[in-house]
Amino acid sequence: MYETRLIIAGRHVAPDPVVAFERRDPVSDAVVTRAAAARAGDARAAAVAAASAFADWAATPVRERIGLLTAAADALVSRANEVVEIACAEVGSAPDWVRFNTGLAAAMLRQTADLAELLDGTETPLPGHILRRRPAGVVLGIAPWNAAVTLATRAVAAPLACGNTVVLKGSELCPKTHEWVAETICGAGLPDGVLNYITNAPDHAEEVVDALIAHPAVRRVNFTGSTRVGREIATLAAQHLKPCLLELSGKGTAVVLADADLDHAAAAIAHGSFFNQGQICMSTERVIVEASVADALVSRLAREAEALRFAPGNPSPLGALIGPSAAVRIRAMIDEAVSKGAVLVTGGELSGGGLQPAVLDRVAPGMMLYDQEAFGPVTGVIRVADAEEALAIANDTEFGLVASVFSRDTDAARDMLCQIETGIGHVNGSTVYDDPRLPFGGVKASGYGRFGGRDAVAEFTECQWMAIHDQPSSGGRTNNQ
Repeated sequence: MYETRLIIAGRHVAPDPVVAFERRDPVSDAVVTRAAAARAGDARAAAVAAASAFADWAATPVRERIGLLTAAADALVSRANEVVEIACAEVGSAPDWVRFNTGLAAAMLRQTADLAELLDGTETPLPGHILRRRPAGVVLGIAPWNAAVTLATRAVAAPLACGNTVVLKGSELCPKTHEWVAETICGAGLPDGVLNYITNAPDHAEEVVDALIAHPAVRRVNFTGSTRVGREIATLAAQHLKPCLLELSGKGTAVVLADADLDHAAAAIAHGSFFNQGQICMSTERVIVEASVADALVSRLAREAEALRFAPGNPSPLGALIGPSAAVRIRAMIDEAVSKGAVLVTGGELSGGGLQPAVLDRVAPGMMLYDQEAFGPVTGVIRVADAEEALAIANDTEFGLVASVFSRDTDAARDMLCQIETGIGHVNGSTVYDDPRLPFGGVKASGYGRFGGRDAVAEFTECQWMAIHDQPSSGGRTNNQ
C-alpha cells in the first residue's frame, strides 16, 4: 500500500490517521493508497508557501528555470518504472499507456525551452514604447486522473517556466501518481515552495478548491476535467476576477467522406475510440460517414474493435475503466441507444474491470450517445447523405475539442475542418494526438484558453507596456504638452 503526503514549502506532510482517505484498485477493490486529506487550512498554507517563494523564483534567470525543468524531464524518464507500477494500481492503466504518458510529460517539460526567447526579452512596437511579459504570481493547477502523468505535468510546466510558483491539486482517484509527478519535478532542484502539492478526500474537494481560488496570492487557475466541474470552477474564479484556462469534456468527431481510404480510416478511428478504454478527452465518440460507404466502414471498424477484445478475467491491453460505476453508466448509454433504434455491431460486454470495445451503428439525435460524452470504449456511427450533411452534424454538438476528416482529397478535408467548430483538427489522422509545441484546447463547452506552445506564455504571464517619455524642456514643459 502506498502513502501519499502533502508537499508544502518543501516539507512533506504525512497523512493524519483520522483524516486520511483511501484509493482502491478499480478492479480488485483492494486499498492501494492511503492519502493525506487536506482541508482549507492546508490549502491556504500551500498558497502562502507559493507566494513566499514567488519573488525569488520570478527573479531566477529564465535559462536557469528551464534548465531545472529539463532536468526534471530526465528524471521522469529515468524513474518511469516507478510510476508505471503506481498508476496501473491506482487507476487501472495499461503499462504502455503510462509509459506513453511519461514520455509526453517529459517532452512538455523540455518544450519550455522554446519559450525562453519570449520570456527573456522585450518588444518595441512603437518608438519609445516597450512591451514585456512578467510572471502572474501563484498558479493553481487542478489535474485529472485519466492521463495522470501528462496532465499533472502540463498543469505546472509552462507556469513554472514563466516564473510563477504553483499549487498542484491532485486527483483523489490517483493521489500517489500525482504526488510522484510533483516530487520528481521538485527533486530536480526547485527551491522550496516553488511547487506545492495537496490532495483532498472527495468530500472536501469543494472546500479546498474554494479556499485556493479565493486566496489573494492565487492569480491564475488551470483546470482539466469535466465541463460540469469546469463551469463551477469558472463561476468561482469569476467572482474573484481570476483568469482561468479550462480544458474540458469532448465528443471527438471523425468525418469519413465517400472517397476516404476506409482501411486507414477504420484503423485511425479504432485508435481514437478505444485507446485507454476511451478515457481520453480527445477520444473518437462520433463517426459521421457518407451513406454510400457506411456499410463498408462499419464492417472494417467492427474488425478493428474485435481485434482489441480481451479474454474475460484477464487484464485488457486497453487498461481498465476507472471504476464499476463507469462501466454501468456506459452500458446504460449503449442500451438506451439500442432501445431507440441503434444497432450494437460488436462489443459492450462488461469484463474484468473493462468494457469490450463497442461499435454502434445508426446512432441518431435523441440518443445519449449522440450528444453526451461517454468517456469509455464506445463509438457511434451516424450515417449522412453527403458532405454537406456531414458538416452540419459535425457542428451539432455543444463540444468543440477535436475533429478528424478522412478523404483522399486533403484540400477538401482541410476546407471542411476550417468550418467545423473545434480547437483541434486532423486530416486523415486519429483524434487522439498531441504535440507539446502546439496550442491545445477547445471551444464551446470544451473550454477556453490554450496549454502548449507559445500560446501558453499569454496564459501564465501579465503583459506590461511602458512608455519612455522625453525629459522636460528648459521651460519645464514636456515635448508632448
